Amino acid sequence: MTHLYSIFIYKGFDPTTIVSLVILTFLICISAFASGSETALFSLSPSDIRTVRFRGGKSDDAILKLLSSEDYMLATILILNNLVNIIIVILSNNIIDSLVEFTSKGWNFAFKTVLVTFILLLFGEIIPKVTASHFPLRFASIIAVPLLGVKSLFRPLSWILVKMGERFNKRAAKSHTNISMDELSDALEMTQTESSEEKKMLSGIVDFVNTNVEDIMRPRLDITAVNVEWGFDAVRNTIVESGFSRIPAYRDSIDNIEGILYVKDMLPFINEHDDFQWQRQLREAYYIPEHKKINDLLAEFQSNKVHMAIVVDEYGSTLGLLSLEDIIEEIVGEITDESDKDETFYRKLADGTYLFDGKTHIYDFLDVVKIDDDTFDDVKGQAETVAGLMLEIKRDFLKRGDSITSHGVTFTVEAVEKRRIDKIRIKLPETTDAAAQHTAR
Repeated sequence: MTHLYSIFIYKGFDPTTIVSLVILTFLICISAFASGSETALFSLSPSDIRTVRFRGGKSDDAILKLLSSEDYMLATILILNNLVNIIIVILSNNIIDSLVEFTSKGWNFAFKTVLVTFILLLFGEIIPKVTASHFPLRFASIIAVPLLGVKSLFRPLSWILVKMGERFNKRAAKSHTNISMDELSDALEMTQTESSEEKKMLSGIVDFVNTNVEDIMRPRLDITAVNVEWGFDAVRNTIVESGFSRIPAYRDSIDNIEGILYVKDMLPFINEHDDFQWQRQLREAYYIPEHKKINDLLAEFQSNKVHMAIVVDEYGSTLGLLSLEDIIEEIVGEITDESDKDETFYRKLADGTYLFDGKTHIYDFLDVVKIDDDTFDDVKGQAETVAGLMLEIKRDFLKRGDSITSHGVTFTVEAVEKRRIDKIRIKLPETTDAAAQHTAR
């Protein structure tokens, strides 16, 4: 053994130490892989995503699958990175102990801490993250397929982490809601009124500031729109049949809206022929993101003097439409006039079952049938409508006549329109006999 600087004693290499160093190098590469994966996948721009969708290769499909479940992807990366880093620390400690013997515990602790921290930060974090941030698409294409395999391997652990995270988020949200409800209760007491309409309006005001555009917008499939290629006769018929005062006009698809047609602008030209250039009357469309708060949007409507907005996602695709009337209805309730059609979204049938529109919001459905709001939280995933809830439970497309049962409630597809679930029959536990015990078929 050789004494060096009276700080440590060098012991020399042996075959076991060499093998440990090889394993350590491999683990550092895995740590770099995990750190770079997180940076690369979350740094992909909308244009990168479009490139991935267009190419359609094996790695591109893997990238899209990973991005489709970001919570599970992030949980997988964190599990892998932390697990590998712990092993690196333990293995590094053993390697250092096999190579040198320090003359004091202080030097032993300081050397190991500085060396291992430096190696992990430089090679396991900084270099891979900097590289991934500069070349996100290239890096993501390299790691996507292996990471997808690791995601499947760690699925049980990541599921636990995601569910725990959702539970904590739900508790935090409930805590926030409880505070708001306490404040509302105080406000109701101060009003000294028993009017249910006034209480309902106060509740609407409280919820107003926490409501996103996506929660109340009219979805794209229900938008009434005209094609700029249409003749004036077809446009005029659409105006008459719809009863709307403002109608979007698109070219090729609803994702390419060229403007808004105001019906009042067309009144002077109501008797024009089919070749009338009605497109010249279009006004500029107003676009908003899906996660915008409706109280902020109301302020924008007032300042910009517009009454309608087109809701788009991060890629610029049309998600839906929102009007000033929709926002006001969140406070004062449903507003109807002589031109409104019957918009009842459910019917109670003679046999005690319910017939709901597939696009009915889950919480509206739960409110009608008097079921707790959190009943389907464990199965609804990202679904917001009753049709979406069925798809989340089934994990597959459904056709007319298909039934599924969850928490004692039986859902049966009664009508399908253009691959969209249009009508759903719902049988509640108290009105369900032996058929309620059937599982999804």
